Amino acid sequence: MRALALDIGSVRVGVAVSDASGRVASPVKVLPAAEVLGHARTFRRILEDYEPDVLVCGRPQTLAGEDGPQAERLMGQARQIAADCGLPLEFADERLSSAEAKRILREEGLRERDMRGKVDMVAASLFLQAWLDARASDATGEGEGTA
Repeated sequence: MRALALDIGSVRVGVAVSDASGRVASPVKVLPAAEVLGHARTFRRILEDYEPDVLVCGRPQTLAGEDGPQAERLMGQARQIAADCGLPLEFADERLSSAEAKRILREEGLRERDMRGKVDMVAASLFLQAWLDARASDATGEGEGTA
C-alpha cells in the first residue's frame, strides 16, 4: 500500500510518499498550494508517477492535542483534494513536524534561507513515517497496552 502525504500550508504543500510496501516514507517535493488545490498538471504528475492507494494529510493540532486554529480550513482542503484524486483520506498528527524538519535540515548544514523550500516536504515525510509506523504496530498488536 503506497501512501502519499501532504503537508498543506497556505503558500506551499510539502509532498512525501511511502514505498510500495508502506514501510518507509521519503520526501518528494514542495508545490505551490494553488497547484495542489487546483489539481494542476504538476500535482497530477505526482499522482501518476506514484499511484498512491491512500492520501495522508497533516492535521494541525495544539500541543494539548486539540485542533489548532487552522485545522478546519486545512481539513476541508484535504477532503477536497482527496475527492478530486478519488483517494481515501487519512489524517496524521503533524504536531512539531516542521520544527523537527528544521532541526534535521540544520544538522545537514542548511541555513534558514536555504531550507525554505525543503521544510514542508521533510515535515510531510516525518508525519507520514509516524503514520506508517502506527499502522504497522496496530497490525502486529504491538500498539496495544494491557490493563
